[in-house]
Amino acid sequence: MRIAYILLDPGIGIFGTKGASVHAQEVIRAFRSLGHEVTVFCTRTDDAMPGDLADLEVVRLDLPPGLDRGCREIALLRVSDLLADLVATRGGFDLVYERYSLFSTAGATISDRLGVPLILEVNAPLIEEQRTHRGLVHTEHAQRSTAASFGQAARIVCVSDAVAGWVRRDYPGLAEVVVVPNGVNTDRIAPGSTDTAVHDADAAVHGTAPKSSAPVRIGFVGTLKPWHGTDRLLAACADLDGPFHLDIVGHGPEAEALAAQAERLRLGARITFHGALAPADVPAQLRRFDIAVAPYPAGPNYFSPLKIYEYLAAGVPTVASRVGSIPELLAGTDAGILVAPDDIAELTAALQTLLNDPARRTRMGQAARAEAIARHSWESRCRDILAPVLVETA
Repeated sequence: MRIAYILLDPGIGIFGTKGASVHAQEVIRAFRSLGHEVTVFCTRTDDAMPGDLADLEVVRLDLPPGLDRGCREIALLRVSDLLADLVATRGGFDLVYERYSLFSTAGATISDRLGVPLILEVNAPLIEEQRTHRGLVHTEHAQRSTAASFGQAARIVCVSDAVAGWVRRDYPGLAEVVVVPNGVNTDRIAPGSTDTAVHDADAAVHGTAPKSSAPVRIGFVGTLKPWHGTDRLLAACADLDGPFHLDIVGHGPEAEALAAQAERLRLGARITFHGALAPADVPAQLRRFDIAVAPYPAGPNYFSPLKIYEYLAAGVPTVASRVGSIPELLAGTDAGILVAPDDIAELTAALQTLLNDPARRTRMGQAARAEAIARHSWESRCRDILAPVLVETA
């Protein structure tokens, strides 16, 4: 099947480093692994191209530079029309798959003109998110384009129950709204060696501390934005007893404030801010973690947290906030410890428990890896996404 993958959001580079970019890449990988041919149509590419996607056909339509927010929103409407014309004129596609973006009706238009189904992937209630966190000028245009896209879709695939609830509540009577959570590529992300002797031999070669005496590495991967709660993690680590090192992988608007917080808390050499890494470099960093953390704050949470799936695949025990879909994801797995999102002392206690108990970390890590393989592969997710369409087109 030939799939036109549509991504008009100018904040997401198809070859970018943040979670949304990784998500797009993994869906495309899974589609290709399942035997489908994918062509991407987008407004942004970025430069962190993975080697295995170097042969992916990508068509980019650029937005005019230097626009203010209102003009940029209108420009997106125009680019949406141009892209729809481009794909519809080109033709030859069996399916349109679009990541829901504000001001885009491209997928709906292409679907209508080519007479092929549209699957719309919805990751967040974007109108409210944009209005709250970034600002929204042309709300009515955003609402109309969203309604048009949702109305044309043969299938709307939401990443969480919370997102699906928003879609069903605000846009009743749609054809099919289902929940397919995020997943993980268990081939790309895998555990490192857990053998202390192997680690210590490697340390001798590289002149680093042996595993048996090295500090416990506590890790976070994600964009540094307020709703990821990274400040809570720093505060919790400041009260830990015993040798540890905190690795923060990612960049974002909170980076400067977090660096200042680390200085106030006197974390010093016990913390490293690695910045944003190319997706190809993240698995190696995950293999260095002994404990991984998803410290979301209290409040509405509609995410299907990609980072937790990656922590599971890497075989790392996870400490995570009891918010949104996370309890359902980790419940009964013995792969994680859940803590209250508004209790930093509880987060510290959970980290201290794992810091003090390497045998428990090992058991939890093994359970995490088994859970990722058994239940959360991207290929199985994408089979679920495409299954009804494949039946209809067979």
